[in-house]
Amino acid sequence: MIKVSVLCGFMMALFAFASCNSGEGTFTEKELSLINGADSIMRVLTIDRPADLAILRAQSEDLSSEALSSEAFVTLCSQMIATVTHPSQDGVGIAGPQVGLNRRVVAVQRFDKEGEPFEVYGNIRIVAHHGEKAPGGEGCLSVPDKRGDVMRWQDIEIEYDAVFSEGKVTVQPARERIQGFTAVIFQHETDHLDGILYIDRL
Repeated sequence: MIKVSVLCGFMMALFAFASCNSGEGTFTEKELSLINGADSIMRVLTIDRPADLAILRAQSEDLSSEALSSEAFVTLCSQMIATVTHPSQDGVGIAGPQVGLNRRVVAVQRFDKEGEPFEVYGNIRIVAHHGEKAPGGEGCLSVPDKRGDVMRWQDIEIEYDAVFSEGKVTVQPARERIQGFTAVIFQHETDHLDGILYIDRL
C-alpha cells in the first residue's frame, strides 16, 4: 500500500509539473487581455510611473511557436506598429515592454528596405557585431523629452523565430545582417528586452 501511494503521489506531482510547463511561452490571460483590450493603439509605458518602470526594467521572455502563430500575435504586431507610427508617438521602433508585455518582440522601421516598412520580430536577439561603434543621437518613447548620444555598433547580426511583414506572420528561424541606422534601431529596441534604457549608455 505504501509503495502504491508513493507511486501515485509521484505520478500526480509529475502530471502537475508537466501541466504547469506545457503553457510555457504562451500568452497569459493578463497579456491577452492587454492585447485584445487595446483600442487600435496601446499605451506607451514611461519611466515617470513606478509601475511602468518595473516593467521596463524587467527581463523579457520568448514566446512559443504556438503563440507566434496565434491571432493574438498578429493583433499585437498590428497594434505595436499602429502605436509607434501614431502622430502622438512618431517613432522608428518599439519593444514589447514599452506596451506592457515582457516578451522578446520588437517593431522596427526598416530604413534599409524599399519603402522603409515597419516589421515586427518575435524572439529576437543580436548574436554578432562587426567593425567599430559610432556615436549617434537617440531618444525614446518611454523616456519623454530627453535625447543623448549613444555609442552603437554599425554592423550587426540578428536571429529571430518569427517576422510580421505586410500583414502576415512567418514563423521560421532566420538570421540577418543589418547595417547603418537600422542596426542602431535594433540595438535600442533589443536593449529594452533586457531591461536596458538608452540613458544607461550615456
